Amino acid sequence: MPDYPTALGASTPDTITLLGRDLAADVMGEVGFGELAFWLATQRRPAPGEVRVFEAVLAALADHGFTPTAIVTRLTYLSAPDSVQGALAAGLLGGGSRFLGVTEDCGRFLHDVVAGRDPLPCDDADWDELALETVRARRAAKQLIPGLGHHVHKDGDPRTPRLFEIAAEEGLVGPHLSLFAAIGRVHPAVLGRTLPLNGAGVCGAALADLGLPLELLRGFALLARTAGLIGQLAEELRRPVANEIFLSVDLNNRSIPPVPFTDAGTDGGTHG
Repeated sequence: MPDYPTALGASTPDTITLLGRDLAADVMGEVGFGELAFWLATQRRPAPGEVRVFEAVLAALADHGFTPTAIVTRLTYLSAPDSVQGALAAGLLGGGSRFLGVTEDCGRFLHDVVAGRDPLPCDDADWDELALETVRARRAAKQLIPGLGHHVHKDGDPRTPRLFEIAAEEGLVGPHLSLFAAIGRVHPAVLGRTLPLNGAGVCGAALADLGLPLELLRGFALLARTAGLIGQLAEELRRPVANEIFLSVDLNNRSIPPVPFTDAGTDGGTHG
């Protein structure tokens, strides 16, 4: 007989277990959703400080206003109001390299720098030295630094210092946050300008310091954004704007001669 072991959910006619606990008796009403999401991903129950940092990340990434993910969710609901799941899925599918994906990109980038480094830097001066080496290498390779810069918060992303503060209060500033902070201090000397450490990047650093799987960091960003997209749909029900967005494009388009793809250019930019 095939065997499919799992430490997650399982059922009998009388009980449901989750993570080895009785779902009804030990989880429902006893474990918050953020704590449960962390527990499901790591299969270890997080400490209260870890829950606080994790939930701060979820709050930071939940909603950023009329981003493409929010707009496409509203427009999909306008087109198919019978498919809430389709509207939510449409918005989540837009979480990639320009929006939301920076969380994973930054976490992976920082981990690639610190992984296997023994010993790790022990003070700010040592972290700054490593950060200088890292920024110079990225500049020489003509590569961007994930998490550095923001198209709106050019003078500083308000989420960034707050998440550093929360992690410090809980004693959870690890190597990824330490390196990210050092990059923020030293990059002007290399790049010749000062760029903010953005919120998506600091979220990736914090998640990596919590020991969450790097392969799932974007998944946590999408978990947060799901709540935001539900909020977008709830507001669309009360104060709809999707039809105005549609009509704005539909009534203001203009016809131009065809342009062959090879001559059209591909400069799409990035948004972090």
